[in-house]
Amino acid sequence: MKNILSFLFLFLSIVSFAQTKVSGYVKDTYGNAIPYVNVYFLNSSEGTISDENGKFYLESEKNYSALEFSFMGFETLTLPLDQKTTYNIEVNLEENSSELSEVVIYSGKTSKKNNPAIDILKKIWKNKRDNGIKKFDQYQYDKYEKLEFDLNTIDSSLINSRVFNGMEFIFDDLDTNNVTGKTYLPIFLNEATSKIYGDNILDAEKEILTGNKNAGFSNNQSLIAFIKDLYAEYNVYDNYLKFFDKSFVSPLSTTGVDNYNYVLTDSTYIKDKWCYNIVFYPRRKGELNFKGDFWVNDTTWAIKKINLAMSKGANINWVKDVYIEQEFDVLNDSVFLITKDLFMTDFSFSKKEESRGVYGKRTTLYDNYVFDKPKGKAFYKYQPEVFNEEIYNRNDKFWTQNRQEDLNKDERQVYAMLDTLQTVDAFKRLYSVGSILATGYWEREGWDFGPVFSTFGYNEVEGIRLRVGGRTYFSQNDNWRLQGFLAYGFGDDKFKYGLSGKWMIDPKMRLIIAGGNRRDVEQLGASLTNTTDVLGRNLASSSVLTVGSNTSLSSINLTSFSLGFEAFKNFNLRFEGNFKSLESASDQFSLDYYTTPERTETKSVTEQVEISTIIQFSPGRQTTGYGVERLTVNDDEYPQFFLNYTKGLGNITTSDFDYEKIQFYYRQPIQIGGFGEFVSSVELGKTLGAVPLSLLNIVPGNQTLFSLQGTFPLLDFYDFVTDTYLSVNFEHNFNGRFFSRIPFLRDLDLREIISVRAVSGSISEENQLLNASFTNPVLSAPDKEPYWSYSLGVDNIFRILRIDFHFRGNYKDLPDARNFGVTGGFGFSF
Repeated sequence: MKNILSFLFLFLSIVSFAQTKVSGYVKDTYGNAIPYVNVYFLNSSEGTISDENGKFYLESEKNYSALEFSFMGFETLTLPLDQKTTYNIEVNLEENSSELSEVVIYSGKTSKKNNPAIDILKKIWKNKRDNGIKKFDQYQYDKYEKLEFDLNTIDSSLINSRVFNGMEFIFDDLDTNNVTGKTYLPIFLNEATSKIYGDNILDAEKEILTGNKNAGFSNNQSLIAFIKDLYAEYNVYDNYLKFFDKSFVSPLSTTGVDNYNYVLTDSTYIKDKWCYNIVFYPRRKGELNFKGDFWVNDTTWAIKKINLAMSKGANINWVKDVYIEQEFDVLNDSVFLITKDLFMTDFSFSKKEESRGVYGKRTTLYDNYVFDKPKGKAFYKYQPEVFNEEIYNRNDKFWTQNRQEDLNKDERQVYAMLDTLQTVDAFKRLYSVGSILATGYWEREGWDFGPVFSTFGYNEVEGIRLRVGGRTYFSQNDNWRLQGFLAYGFGDDKFKYGLSGKWMIDPKMRLIIAGGNRRDVEQLGASLTNTTDVLGRNLASSSVLTVGSNTSLSSINLTSFSLGFEAFKNFNLRFEGNFKSLESASDQFSLDYYTTPERTETKSVTEQVEISTIIQFSPGRQTTGYGVERLTVNDDEYPQFFLNYTKGLGNITTSDFDYEKIQFYYRQPIQIGGFGEFVSSVELGKTLGAVPLSLLNIVPGNQTLFSLQGTFPLLDFYDFVTDTYLSVNFEHNFNGRFFSRIPFLRDLDLREIISVRAVSGSISEENQLLNASFTNPVLSAPDKEPYWSYSLGVDNIFRILRIDFHFRGNYKDLPDARNFGVTGGFGFSF
């Protein structure tokens, strides 16, 4: 195999474009590594800087015969290149005594005073608002975006792996990354062109997609959207750059002097503009910072070019390296506009240098800027996007005209290679496994089986529970969808089922009608704010790991119909009608209520007709797909508002009660720069009219060993029952802010979490008198004082585990009260 690879590389070097590749180390005459040295191909603008170990790698598709090394305080060195590929060279720079007498060479922590680099940084802060598109009233430009994923660190052991049996031909397209110097194999490529319009007066922006093309994955907008969300838009002038759900301190931040060391290293002309070169690197290890350099103009104090590389030891999972490069061009003497943005990530299970992983690379180019041409307010009015198949099937002529840079050799080959890969049985099997892990469904033609992770469950009533289900699925843009399930409990010896359907009548309004029926066992009161998901089922109903015995489950027969539409972006209005029957699922639990004023007769089944008006607003929510179901690609990153007004109709058919219920929910995540993320939520509700236990608001307890959002982990189910309530929950994830400063914890990448939750509520005497439950004869509410508890958590244990330690604040005299508890959870996050 090694001989075959040697021949293959030789063949590719003959037929490919001419390339120059060089790598090595920069040291002084004493053998000490010199970091942040400028390394350029002679008489060119193509270059890089050495890292903190003096290591560098540089590549170009052009032929160059020499390298130039320069760093303030050392003699500039020109090194001839005798071959197109030269690896692991050692370069020794000699000190320049004349410069050393005039210039201070910084090492370690630099001074914040009398530092010319910081003086320049202050001028950047003062002038940053005057640079770029925000200087104009209106703007428009063309954007071309290229997303690519590559398998990296290819070696013979990987090529010979049984995983790739039948797919060996894909290794015919190996190449070397021009940033890291590692071999890589392209596995995904997506191109998109769009037109951007903006109005700074109206504070509005609109992007119109004009073309989209990807290799090997058809028109998979979900995959494309999730990848694009990884590389969210950012502005290097902002104080924090947010991606991978983290906030990195920008080197141009007004707080940068507290997070970075700055060194003024060089100055020269770049396209007739005199610019200074400043190198920056973190003051502390383990924080979300960068190392790199930038060039800044000496009159406008606008950035001409900037390179950022994530600092080693940053507390982020599954990411070994991040590299960002941005270039700006001069419109006139006062305006610099971005022309190129390169964002490259090395995803890996390990941060070791030799570990194998996947490169994710986004290249964005900007061109054809036009300014001060107003479009009017109506132009920016939101309209739901309708699927346009033509956009995803543009011909080669379109792409030749609209690409702002040509595809290189590897990118051209990846289209053919991945299209061929779709026909290989071994790849189909791998793709099927990946789809199951990603979506939870086993995909078949027109029908998906799943969710597979709900196949097995357990609770005290049903015992072991087995479930099979599925959904219609022809594409993610289906205008209609049917789904259903069948389940069987070995403990109660009963079958359960559910069936639902939805149809989008008008794609422009996203007018959707839906309906369904479910007969199942459910845990009522798993959340305060109720929504009617016909096929929904919470973890509390089937968790294997629990605290104590939980028999307080209910049998539900729910029939629901609804009509909803999107009034404006992320603002949804839905009208709903439900008929439900509720009763205890076990003889060890009671939902009985009195049916006569004398309290002599009882009934165990509640039958109820309800009509509801539901408003949901999620500003900032990003979705993908054009069909009846859309996927959210930025979960938990946007505020959520929910308002539900329900009218219970008594004396209709067999409906029992006449009442009104209103519920409100608000959740707000806030990124607090380098101090992590703060999430708050508020829930409040009121029930007007007499209702039994099955229709009251149960304060959600948690008798599982899992950390469940919105629950009170030290309460059992039905500890507190209300008809009026107010609940708050505050949680702050410091993302390792403090653990990173403790030497023996720093390398573990742990993250500290604190949370506080409280609820206050009451229950009327009328509802107390209606209750005939023999398991809950007296209903208690937190009406004397708000019930509260707090938690201390450690997240990112082994990168996937979170453990929370819970402490009860009051109501410690309740029967069987738990004053302390531990819950946990598993998850994959950056």
